[in-house]
Formats: sequence, C-alpha cells, structure tokens
Amino acid sequence: MPMKIKKGDSIKVIAGKDKGKTGTVLVAMPKLDSVVIEGINVVKRHQKNKQTRSQGQIIEKSMPIHVSNISLLEGKKTVRAGYTFEGEGDKRKKVRVARPSGKKI
Repeated sequence: MPMKIKKGDSIKVIAGKDKGKTGTVLVAMPKLDSVVIEGINVVKRHQKNKQTRSQGQIIEKSMPIHVSNISLLEGKKTVRAGYTFEGEGDKRKKVRVARPSGKKI
C-alpha cells in the first residue's frame, strides 16, 4: 500500500512521546513507512572530534517516526488522505484528497 504522506506535508503526532505536536515532513521514507519531521522525535547523539585538537559535541537530531503514529493536517483538523483520478483517457492524473471534505491536498 502506498504511503499517503509526502515531503512538505503538515502533520500532527497522534501517538508516542510527542503526541499532540505538529510539524512539517522533512524526509519521507516509503520503504520503511517512516518520516522525519522537523522538531519531532528529537534525540541527542554524541559526535567524536573530526580532527586532532578539536572537541567532540552533542548534536540534537530528528529521528524517523512511523506513519501510523501521525495524521495529516488540513487547516487545524486532522484528516485521512485518499486518492481520486482527474481528467479523462490518457490525461488521467492521480490526485491526493482529504477523505472527509474531498478537497485536494
């Protein structure tokens, strides 16, 4: 089944430690059914120094979150996404729509 969340979508976290937070999708990983969201699921990673006489550091990094734990936002409401086809014949195009309203996303 195709992943219905794409890069640049605004989402809301519906489960997990960041439940209730909203953000924008930075990276979509369809093969893993995961997405990386700006400011969500942030962890601290220790990084060694690259050259001699420089210091290592602690970096905060956004980690992937499974798509089942997020929901697409349309305005301030969470919606499910679906697909419809526009046009006729060879010019048919698959378009994402919000399930409740039927508006294009």
